Amino acid sequence: MPDEQKPEGSPAPSEGGGSEAQQAKPPAPATPKPVPPKPAAPPAPKPPAVMMATPWTAPLAEDLKARFGDAIKDTSTYVGQNFVVTTPEAAIPVMEYLKVEADFDYLVDVTAVDWPKRPERFDLVYILYSFARNERVRIKTYIKDGDKPKTAVGVHLTANWLEREVFDMFGIEFDGHPDLRRILMPDEWEGHPLRKDYSILKQDQRWVRENLAIESGQ
Repeated sequence: MPDEQKPEGSPAPSEGGGSEAQQAKPPAPATPKPVPPKPAAPPAPKPPAVMMATPWTAPLAEDLKARFGDAIKDTSTYVGQNFVVTTPEAAIPVMEYLKVEADFDYLVDVTAVDWPKRPERFDLVYILYSFARNERVRIKTYIKDGDKPKTAVGVHLTANWLEREVFDMFGIEFDGHPDLRRILMPDEWEGHPLRKDYSILKQDQRWVRENLAIESGQ
């Protein structure tokens, strides 16, 4: 049959067989990738746990109260560790009593804790051990900055070096100590590194420069 003529104005068919309108249709926009959620902020740090001590009522604690009266301010225990809080004047007599009467014959350590905003700025802590009892006890007292507690060298010879370390790190001077001088830091070092007002980045710039011939890296 002869080809039929299409009326003028009729669109020509496309090669793919689709209409012109379909060919002119713009492509669909790409679906945007989902934005990952921001990580949650870390939880605020918890405040340090408060030491929940309980009364220590063992016979030894009662003996100390009976012997020293009001000089014993507290007898408590915390996670199995017993401690006695005394007046500053009673610390050495209590230590001697524990050595002679209760076999606490080894002075393990002498240390301190700095509380700059407290009137009695320092906790002074003596840690005693009894080999016979396999037991520890701590004697704690509170002293002001500038106070000079009595040395324990007359009761325990090991107090010689232990008190020197407390002097070196905290600046606490012990009355009657036979050789009170620095034991960790150089003799000419200025300041006492474990005081809270001594910055962790602080260095004795002068000592470093004069003795090491360098500038401090802090």
